[in-house]
Amino acid sequence: MNRALTKADIVEAVYEKSERNRAEVKNIVESLLELMKQAIKKDHALLISGFGKFEAYDKKARKGRNPQTDEAITLPPRKVVVFRLSRKFRVELNGE
Repeated sequence: MNRALTKADIVEAVYEKSERNRAEVKNIVESLLELMKQAIKKDHALLISGFGKFEAYDKKARKGRNPQTDEAITLPPRKVVVFRLSRKFRVELNGE
């Protein structure tokens, strides 16, 4: 199984390509991620050209079941975020 790219990995990669110290790079990455979160919370969408779009939407309450007791339950409404690749990135990813 492949290892996931972590925030620390991103900070390290940016640090190696920049002339800034690690603390500055970490603050920049944290700020960027916070901006992204705020955009999704406020507008329910975040578009990064050439990469993709993050979209938040509401899921309605639905019926479910507890697998241990087989009891019927109602799952509460919630927000979910989906990511959709841009066409350009999809072509690049699939080598088309």
